[in-house]
Amino acid sequence: MTEAARPGGTPGENRTGRPGSTAVVVGGGLAGVTTALALADAGVRVTLLEGRPRLGGLAFSFQRGTLTVDNGQHVYLRCCTAYRRFLDRIDAAALAPLQNRLDVPVLDAAGRPGRRLGRLRRDALPVPLHLGRSLATYPHLSLAERARVGRAALALKALDLDDPALDERDFAGWLAAHGQSARAVEALWDLVGVATLNAVARDASLGLAAMVFRTGLLSDPGAADIGWSHVPLGELHDRLARKALDSAGVRTELRTRVTSVRAAEGGGWRVEVPGESLDADAVVLAVPQREAYDLLPPGALDRPERLLEIGTAPILNVHVVYDRQVLSRPFFAALGSPVQWVFDRTEASGLSEGQYLALSQSAAHQEIDEPVAVLRERYLPELERLLPGARGARVKDFFVTRERTATFAPTPGVGRLRPGARTKAPGLYLAGAWTATGWPATMESAVRSGVSAADAALAALGRPRDHLFVHEEAA
Repeated sequence: MTEAARPGGTPGENRTGRPGSTAVVVGGGLAGVTTALALADAGVRVTLLEGRPRLGGLAFSFQRGTLTVDNGQHVYLRCCTAYRRFLDRIDAAALAPLQNRLDVPVLDAAGRPGRRLGRLRRDALPVPLHLGRSLATYPHLSLAERARVGRAALALKALDLDDPALDERDFAGWLAAHGQSARAVEALWDLVGVATLNAVARDASLGLAAMVFRTGLLSDPGAADIGWSHVPLGELHDRLARKALDSAGVRTELRTRVTSVRAAEGGGWRVEVPGESLDADAVVLAVPQREAYDLLPPGALDRPERLLEIGTAPILNVHVVYDRQVLSRPFFAALGSPVQWVFDRTEASGLSEGQYLALSQSAAHQEIDEPVAVLRERYLPELERLLPGARGARVKDFFVTRERTATFAPTPGVGRLRPGARTKAPGLYLAGAWTATGWPATMESAVRSGVSAADAALAALGRPRDHLFVHEEAA
């Protein structure tokens, strides 16, 4: 590409050949792909730049011998309407189906015989009755604890999510003030919260925690039904996403690191990559907050240093391949054990013999840098305690994947640090799960941020926006 070339073919033309707007999207994760598709669908000529050799950001797959391995187990809920629309847009919905009805097996490693397995599931009843029978029979809490959980849930439902004061409080303090025992926090509130927030209650903003429980469990009977990919994540977020981008006319450049973004003479923006320059009417930075900080031109945000104050939280994933089947369920959650959530990834990985289990360990601050040998000595005995079938099975492979900065940390006060899609620089926008979507760092938040960025850019460009699925929280 020559100096000051426009993204794509002839300068100033869209893919139909008519004069039109141009945009560069920096970052090929879910936020960037969503933004690029939304802009292209409105007739904008888009170039998507990604530094990695693949799309998908932190939700990707890789090869380990004959196995196709996801870097971590990712799930979504029925209430994740933006991510579901994204799956539809890339023709992937059938590959990541939802449960017909919420059903989470919860196994207590320290429980008494006959009381070790409980279930969190819903009935076909209106909110909050849809969870009534499950809560009433949940064996991991006493009768008094179950009653107090019900009262706390009603109090949570009454909170005003628009109240900024909620963001400054921690969730654990609120739970304690509403009569929640340490056991209730472990067996219910953290069971859900750690997986969705990537933080235990004491480290989580009340505002984000309330949003999770209100939206997922107290908004609609089916809101918390769980979905997950039955194929490798790379099939969805890389191959099918790239196919959709190609069909939309997006020019996708991988292994391309952006070195600077600056205002161009005469208006618009110039994006520099090694040896090349791209001019565009709009630029969207869909990259992690620290990378966005490095690329932001002066004056784009009032206090750009706030981006560096947004902390990060790790996720550790433990992968175990057995020589036989040891788990008959697709997944379960665990109590009284270091193990958090366990998923059967045998079919998705392409394993032909035995069983492949993936353990998803969120908020893994203490373990993220532990040697593999230490993790092996810790987790294999725990799996044997939880799964009798594992006691006589041979471990064919054991490995770990580590995402040290998997999500932003949902700590109290983080809400005031998260910027919106618009910057003070006309034509420059931000996207990413860490931006002000109202959601924690999930695939849903990433997609919503992309919709918001595209909506803001299209409004400024005078392009059609009626194809966007714009949510109140993301607008």
